[in-house]
Amino acid sequence: MKKGLVQIFCGEGKGKTTAAIGKGIQAASMGKSVMIIQFLKGRQGDEISFIQRLEPEIKLFRFERSESSWLDLTPEEREEETQNIRNGLNFARKVITTQGCDVLILDEVLGLPAAGIISADEIISLIETKDDEMDLILTGINQDEEYWELADEVTVMQMKKHENRN
Repeated sequence: MKKGLVQIFCGEGKGKTTAAIGKGIQAASMGKSVMIIQFLKGRQGDEISFIQRLEPEIKLFRFERSESSWLDLTPEEREEETQNIRNGLNFARKVITTQGCDVLILDEVLGLPAAGIISADEIISLIETKDDEMDLILTGINQDEEYWELADEVTVMQMKKHENRN
């Protein structure tokens, strides 16, 4: 059996979530079960709400209650959402330890340490807990190279503006 991969999509450029979802759709088309857990995006996420139509092959989970993204919240609202986000992380840990799917996508998880919600060690622990058969895909703006040595593939998205554009 093929060894499960750890893939990271990071950087300031757009397309990290789209690339991760593309990997998930590709896996689902081959009969694999896929779970997506989103962090820091709030409940808005209209760009991927269509994923819910792909259940049961692809399941989308959002633990945050606010409609707004993390960055748009007041300090009081952030404090409240922190527990919801930690619940999502605990769910991810349970999925990994029970091998609850073939492909687990943790969307924007790489931003949690910078937001002060979890430590980098907690992300490292998630990666190290993964068994050899599950694919684990992590996304986020942060390009923390300490995760890179644990990954099989790292893609850094970079926004480039064409010279002839305004």
